[in-house]
Amino acid sequence: MKPLSSEDISQRLASIQESLTSSARLVAVSKFHPASYVEMAYEAGQRIFGESRVQELVDKWERLHQSYPDIVWHFIGPLQTNKVKYIAPFISMIESVTSERLLAEICRQAQRVGRTIPILLEVHVAEEETKSGFTPDEIRALVTRIHDEPELYRGVALQGLMAMASHVEDEAKISEEFASVRRLFEELRASGLLLSPELFTELSMGMSGDYPLALREGATLIRIGSAIFGDRA
Repeated sequence: MKPLSSEDISQRLASIQESLTSSARLVAVSKFHPASYVEMAYEAGQRIFGESRVQELVDKWERLHQSYPDIVWHFIGPLQTNKVKYIAPFISMIESVTSERLLAEICRQAQRVGRTIPILLEVHVAEEETKSGFTPDEIRALVTRIHDEPELYRGVALQGLMAMASHVEDEAKISEEFASVRRLFEELRASGLLLSPELFTELSMGMSGDYPLALREGATLIRIGSAIFGDRA
């Protein structure tokens, strides 16, 4: 596989940026790609990067944070509770909060390092059993608990929802899944249960194959990797 040049990455980023709505931002998914690609994307103006493996993220952060202190790192993949401590000191957002056990550990580690970590709750809407996350009813119940017992959830700032659609060709089905997450998002915003409703603004939906559909359904963050950086290394 031929390495990409900075011009390749810059052109791909520009093409995607042109397709975004005014309210959407790009998370460049740099997982499985070298730190040099992150540097090229940064030089082309990209600031938000998504990683899904703790050790890879820590390695990139250690290599890049002094030269590029304004990189915004989002964790977007499955996160084991015993690894939260490694990213808690610097992570800008954890998009993939999939269980109350994980949420409790993020709170604990955030308090340990004296931070408030922005989080998104992952909604399970796809048909695949391999997808993780909360059901809509579980999210409603969790938001109610956070409202009723805020002292248990110090250390995090709930800023929205994240979802992955089913891996299918049926665009109508994908669009309906994204629409269902948007409806839940709007329901929660209007519920009166959010401790900081002004912060609950993010809807992370859509990847390289389906992000135009996600944008139509109101995504504010889209997570794109292969369309920028090519096939995984």
